[in-house]
Amino acid sequence: MDLNTKQHFQKAEAGGYALGQFNVSTADQMKAVMEAGRKFDLPVMVGTSEGEWKFLGARQAVKLCEAYEEDGLQVILNADHTKSLENVKKALEAGYNSIHFDGSELPYEENIALTKQAVEMARAVSPDISVEGELGHIGGTGSSKVFTEEVKIDERHLTDPQQALDFMERTCVDRLGVAIGNLHGISLAAQPKLDIERLGVIRKILAGKCILVLHGGSGIPDEQIQAAIQNGIRKINVNTELRIAFTGALKTALAGDETTPYKYFAPAIEAMQKVVEEKISKFKAI
Repeated sequence: MDLNTKQHFQKAEAGGYALGQFNVSTADQMKAVMEAGRKFDLPVMVGTSEGEWKFLGARQAVKLCEAYEEDGLQVILNADHTKSLENVKKALEAGYNSIHFDGSELPYEENIALTKQAVEMARAVSPDISVEGELGHIGGTGSSKVFTEEVKIDERHLTDPQQALDFMERTCVDRLGVAIGNLHGISLAAQPKLDIERLGVIRKILAGKCILVLHGGSGIPDEQIQAAIQNGIRKINVNTELRIAFTGALKTALAGDETTPYKYFAPAIEAMQKVVEEKISKFKAI
């Protein structure tokens, strides 16, 4: 893939909208995202976590994206929540054009040191590869899920604005994933409440030098999503809502006696595609 991912995010910053990152772990899910992307004049952004790309195959994910690019789509393939430099290396060697190194669970100085190394590794491959770091502790779990009880957010784990500036300057990341009350997964007990004021301060301090990213975009009310975009969020990750749509439609299809895979996978792909289309529309419609 020969995309300048940085320019796509710079365009989003200039236009005041957010790009959606949609996670996949199968070729069928990849198809749902790509078909949705055909309807919009935006790059299609696909994310694969370490577990997702290990199941799908890193090189296989790259080749699938290249095939869709040959059909005229602009594709960003992001190695999502990569937690080791070894896996950063594997993603870069496979051909990923976007890297997210997640050192958020590490001590601050160690997070800085390893994130900086991840940035240097990507720069050595191509200066066009966009690299994302993460600062603060995002609620929920690393594997997105549905919570039946309220997920408590500890304010001490939210991204500190001054620390965000130090982190950005010392790591030279292109993007920064922030913790502002967002969580991985969906809480059925209580909707998340984003700290938009904190986000506004982070945006002001960083002064446009770094793209801001919102993880855990599933289940956040539309008005909060719009407020986040208006206050500088330029990339929003969505996973749990896609899994729910895909799995729910697949279970319904399998309830009958159909044994032809392309027939029972079709409604699952369609259901997931619909969610992706709705998200893209909302992320740009501000």
